[in-house]
Amino acid sequence: MVINTNTSAQLSAQLLSQSSTNLSKSLARLSSGSKITSPADDAAGLAVSMKFDAQINRINAASNNVGNATSYTQTQDGYLQKVSTALNRMSELSVLSQDVTKTDTDRGLYNQEFTQMASYITDIGTKDFNGVSLFSSTAKAVTTDSDAHTWSMGAIDLGATAYTDAASGGQNISTTGAAVTALSKVKTAIDTLASNRATVGANMARLNYTNDQLSVLKTNLSSANSRIKDVDVAEESTQYARYNILVQSGTAMLAQANTAPQAALRLLG
Repeated sequence: MVINTNTSAQLSAQLLSQSSTNLSKSLARLSSGSKITSPADDAAGLAVSMKFDAQINRINAASNNVGNATSYTQTQDGYLQKVSTALNRMSELSVLSQDVTKTDTDRGLYNQEFTQMASYITDIGTKDFNGVSLFSSTAKAVTTDSDAHTWSMGAIDLGATAYTDAASGGQNISTTGAAVTALSKVKTAIDTLASNRATVGANMARLNYTNDQLSVLKTNLSSANSRIKDVDVAEESTQYARYNILVQSGTAMLAQANTAPQAALRLLG
């Protein structure tokens, strides 16, 4: 019987250490909700998961940008609806001013309202959204994905000739002849406005599709990332129970192994 080297105790201690380490890992996974609590757990999986996390964050940023662009176009359309109302009233006043039963004094009264509507349209052309002009000739580059690729959103310019001729080109309806000319300009502006609102509608549709695409991509990436790093609680709790039992039994067996050399005393007695 060997006394100096207790191989049974050494083996028991080694197995107990392994079980204790596994128990600690299992406890960390259950408490954190992650399978990867250390790079050593899954080095390759951790690298892939980090890339997914970064891409998901970029998708969130792109989604925010698209949402802001959608709000921008909705604000544009809200103003354009008012421009449409104003132009419709201007065209109506132009026709009323051509009534042969009206005097120039009557036409002067119509012209006052006509001028105010024109001024209103000119003022709308100066509006902005968070400091960015709502109505300019420059298209806006909207980020559409996690790699910051952009899509050119069609511009709406209330400074275009069709609008300036009708609103700020000195048109008036104070005489029958002037009313005829003004009506022609206003009708051209209405046609241009119809085209512009169609552009805004197309922009909205594209942004909505892009937002849906980003949402689907984020969901799929999050699902893939979850399979890599998220712990299966049911499976891990089973492993935890197993390692807990092994630690308790290992501790008991180590105690038994440490007392085994005492049998040598009987030989000496």
